[in-house]
Amino acid sequence: MSHHADILDLAGELKSKREPFVLATVVRTVAATAAKAGAKAIISAGGEISEGWIGGGCARAAVLRAAREALADGNPRLVSVQPQDLLEAQGVAPGEAREGTLFAKNMCPSRGTMDVFVEPVLPRPQTVVCGSSPVAIALADLARRMGFFVTVCAPAAEHALFGEVDRRVDGYSLPVDGAEQTYVVVATQGRSDLAALSAALAGAHRYVAFVGSRRKAASLRAKLGEGDLDAARIAAFKAPAGLDIGAITPDEIALSIVAEMVEVRRHGQRRQEGSAA
Repeated sequence: MSHHADILDLAGELKSKREPFVLATVVRTVAATAAKAGAKAIISAGGEISEGWIGGGCARAAVLRAAREALADGNPRLVSVQPQDLLEAQGVAPGEAREGTLFAKNMCPSRGTMDVFVEPVLPRPQTVVCGSSPVAIALADLARRMGFFVTVCAPAAEHALFGEVDRRVDGYSLPVDGAEQTYVVVATQGRSDLAALSAALAGAHRYVAFVGSRRKAASLRAKLGEGDLDAARIAAFKAPAGLDIGAITPDEIALSIVAEMVEVRRHGQRRQEGSAA
């Protein structure tokens, strides 16, 4: 049986790799169950126990099912594995959820009760800021405060212009980890626009936006169309970036872009698509 130190080491390793996982902790046992309170396990995004132990097969299926659900919706839950007669006494059916507790039937000979807290640990969504313009600098600062993992892509000589960020990349080779949860904003503003936008559109990112006028975006789309980039991606990037709040200053533009990223993150879609017009 693994020690807590191994579990915590692996948890730290997965977090640093930005891999989602579930931490399952036995919080209470009643009668003869093999696992004791405090036992922990790490469940991978693939639904396997990769470290630790939380009891026999009877409890494991229910916990793994809850882990999959927790990874999907991001919410923790308490799983209470109980023998059938105890479930009946409380008037709950196996698989029923009540006040945040998911009930499951213990089919083991031990007939014990085990409560397991299932907690998803999801990486922060990532913002990749391309460029070192005043808008880029303001955006990196604000996005970090709004809970995004911020990566700056710009020539190394310009990195010192930024305050505290999570990762700095020399040039425009965008990180490929977690593309489906990555929000890319090209804020090069006239310098290396095409190179940065090409790099941004090469990955299947959740959101790609360009800080610049519709006219500028239309000419870039035409140039991008001459290459082998996916036409749908070229058409779909947002320009001008951000919600239309009448923003003028770099800080206001950054605010409008972060607001749009939050909207995409929470609602799963934009109210308006970028237009090539």
